[in-house]
Amino acid sequence: MEPRKLLVSISRSIRIAKSVDTRPHRRWQSTATLPSSRAHPGHFWTSGRVALITAFTASLTYLYGINDLSSNIRTKSAKQQKPVYATKQELEKAIGDLRGELGEDAISTDDEDLHRHGYSEWSSINIETLPVAVAYPKSTAEVSHIARVCYNYRIPIIPYSGGSSLEANFSAPFGGMSVDFCFMDKIIKLRPEDMDVTVQPSVGWMSLNDKIKKSSLFFPVDPGPSAMIGGMVGTSCSGTNAVRYGTMKDWVINLTVVLADGTVIKTKRRPRKSAAGYNLTNLFVGSEGTLGLVTEITLKLAVIPQETSVAVVNFPTFRDAAATAMAVVRSGIPIAAMEIMDDVQMGVVNSAGATSKHWAEKPTLFFKFSGTPKAVREHIEQVELLAKKQGAGAFEFAANPEEQKALWSARKEALWSMMALRREGDEVWSTDVAVPLSRLVDLAEVSKKELDELGLFASALGHIGDGNFHASIMYNRADPAERVKVEGCVKRMVDRALEMEGTCTGEHGIGLGKKGSLIKELGLDTVDVMRKLKTSLDPLWIMNPGKIFDFPESN
Repeated sequence: MEPRKLLVSISRSIRIAKSVDTRPHRRWQSTATLPSSRAHPGHFWTSGRVALITAFTASLTYLYGINDLSSNIRTKSAKQQKPVYATKQELEKAIGDLRGELGEDAISTDDEDLHRHGYSEWSSINIETLPVAVAYPKSTAEVSHIARVCYNYRIPIIPYSGGSSLEANFSAPFGGMSVDFCFMDKIIKLRPEDMDVTVQPSVGWMSLNDKIKKSSLFFPVDPGPSAMIGGMVGTSCSGTNAVRYGTMKDWVINLTVVLADGTVIKTKRRPRKSAAGYNLTNLFVGSEGTLGLVTEITLKLAVIPQETSVAVVNFPTFRDAAATAMAVVRSGIPIAAMEIMDDVQMGVVNSAGATSKHWAEKPTLFFKFSGTPKAVREHIEQVELLAKKQGAGAFEFAANPEEQKALWSARKEALWSMMALRREGDEVWSTDVAVPLSRLVDLAEVSKKELDELGLFASALGHIGDGNFHASIMYNRADPAERVKVEGCVKRMVDRALEMEGTCTGEHGIGLGKKGSLIKELGLDTVDVMRKLKTSLDPLWIMNPGKIFDFPESN
């Protein structure tokens, strides 16, 4: 029944109730002897009439509630307005407020500082817009204050830690405030007995391992040498150890997060497992700062293996090397790491002089074995047998920890070696995809062939043990034709990975560069769920806006 008709019906029932005596009477009492309501007007409020009036009031309340809800639904269903960010005058006032509270040095507007926080030579994409200011907090409380001020003035907030991301993850397309965590670089507490540690966002993973090595524990996620824990959380990165130890999301126990309005939350407590409520920790891991600012991270730690050995072996073709890698994975041999580099990348390492050794410029696999001394020997023998079936050359082994570091450094220095070879005006586009293990050989072979035919300086490498393939392409940024060729090559590589049920990025993140690919991968409905999650936590869309996905044109 329509609300208006229902109201009329209830009103009519009330009028009838006034003319009908509904008072209960005993069976032995004659209705003829019942007192008249006119003779006793004070007895109008009988239990029946009270019940009717109560029903009428409840119905009115319900109908008004329904109408109000419908109004809200209609409002939310209407086209959502795009965010409106602070004016120049509001920005200046906010900067003044922050300096007054945190000190003059806490906020920088120096041109070089702004450029460093908005441009990256590592990134595949750079834009002209820079942040308006850079904030340097020293505690969670100061981050919270910065967020509250930015929320009040509608100023975009962009988190910054190591600055080594590759998809313009910390660029500032809407200007705003870059929040640099460089002063939040403390190891808050190491708990060897629990095998965990709590750190601030600007602790580097290499520095962390160096400082905790006496505990016989280490943090196994190992991306680029300059990466810091805050950025590693933001992109859910991984590294060469992923085939054995997994990725960043597998090693984060809990997070302290400052939300858009300055609210501070902790995602969970410190047990290794928990079934209490939503998994908020993993909601923030990989969110690239679009949901909140991570100020403290509690990480799991692993025991340093009794013995580690590093081996390098080359192959006649890239496919032979990739096929060997897949055979090793399928055999179940518990290797610690397995990396691949093509002939071009091995030449890059030699030319850049990044290591003391000169390498054969052929497709090469790098292996890391760890465990007990006996287990390491057995695993090496098993891998050697599998490699020989694919025409592998002789294995080179490190005789001591110094040689191990030198051998493995050839892989860890790959991108840096490419960067070192740039000429004036050159840029390096580094990208990654990942596919199911059974499709990696096909992806690697086709992509390697296309890179070779590109006519540009391009190399293939990757964390082949978990299906993660990388490409680095050098081009002249002043030549639009070269840029178009590179974009086309990267797009085809991503599309190829998606056709194989893979992903557009295994560890670099979406940032600005792969928003279109994310929609191809997951579809609009799934991306829309992500937008709604963001809107619920960040209604003003000030947290690293423009990354992962754009503001919806319509709801």
